[in-house]
Amino acid sequence: MRERLVIAFVGMTVAMIAMYGIPRAYVLADLVNDQEELKVERSSLLLAALVDERVRGKDEVDEAFLSDFVLERGSITYVAADGTEVQVGDTGSPDGNLTRTRELDDGGTLTLTRSEKIVSERISQALLPLVTTGLGLMVFAAIGGFFIARRLARPFRELAGAAEQLADAKFDVDLPRYSIPEAEAISSALRLASSQLDDLLRMEREFAANASHQLRTPITALRLTLEDLTMWPETPPAVADELNANIGELDRLSASINELLELSRGKRLGEAVDLDLNRLASESVQRWRSKVEETGRALVHSPTGPVPAHVTPGPVLQILDVLIENALCHGEGRITVGARQRGQYLDVLVVDEGPTRVDEAVFQRGTRSDSSDGQGLGLTIASQLATAAGGRLSVADAETTTFVLSLPAPQP
Repeated sequence: MRERLVIAFVGMTVAMIAMYGIPRAYVLADLVNDQEELKVERSSLLLAALVDERVRGKDEVDEAFLSDFVLERGSITYVAADGTEVQVGDTGSPDGNLTRTRELDDGGTLTLTRSEKIVSERISQALLPLVTTGLGLMVFAAIGGFFIARRLARPFRELAGAAEQLADAKFDVDLPRYSIPEAEAISSALRLASSQLDDLLRMEREFAANASHQLRTPITALRLTLEDLTMWPETPPAVADELNANIGELDRLSASINELLELSRGKRLGEAVDLDLNRLASESVQRWRSKVEETGRALVHSPTGPVPAHVTPGPVLQILDVLIENALCHGEGRITVGARQRGQYLDVLVVDEGPTRVDEAVFQRGTRSDSSDGQGLGLTIASQLATAAGGRLSVADAETTTFVLSLPAPQP
């Protein structure tokens, strides 16, 4: 912005100088040329009168006499009535010179000449102040334009910084009042936006805290009930084993609720530990295999060897659950889960055999397919969990639907 304003100031100054200076230069050049022509005209008239007077007095008109009247870079040519010619001075090139010829009373002629070079020098001297003034005005316009542009751009730089703070979820934006109406309008809009976003974030956090608190109590009661049922003598051993398995799912659900609550509060999702991503993927496959096989489809784990990682296991397991459920509901054919190392990144892949129908927009809140009965939040939450874990969730450019969770590889 500053550069454009400086260019605008200098350009406007150049335009004004050109509009005034060019016509002024032509006027000065014509004025100097007219003055030089008038000087030659008067000098020739005066010299002709002196020569006539000298001829009437029977005095000789020679070089010594004429030399006193030669103009700078000029010449005088006297032709007497009898044809005698006397010439003094520098005649130079006849082309373009200022020349005046006078008829004398005795029938002779007197020619006075001045070189065009002296005229050009006089014009240059006359134009020098004009050119110097123009250059000075251009420099002054550039310096003044720089300071004015800097002052005009300062509010917008501050507004850009405030917008970056809003993008970083820092809503305590403190903006001053500006005398520039446009900047003040943007500042007011940013202040209003920061206040509304702060209120919205606060309400979401309060909702998450309330929802978590409301869910913990029934989940705890349900867990205690299931534990009590497993210890009843009337409960068959097979039913007790099934109840114990569901108690583990309740514990995982409770942990997921706690992690989502921590995510809504902007806190870390537990401590990172050293683990094998392929082993973690295998655990998710074991949990989901029976449910997937009930639909007539297959869920397999495709290990490529150990993939050591230093991550928080909770968010990774939740992301795998979301991706496997998404493949079960919207994908086709066999579901394959695996992990691999790719340079400085570790990839966890969930692939089904259906064609790719989604792109990165599927991770935005509210985005869902026409056949979906949900609100399009699962993949959005999974993407947020991936970001909170220091990674990224994406859709691979492949023929079949492939979701990739990329995590940073541990540094040696």
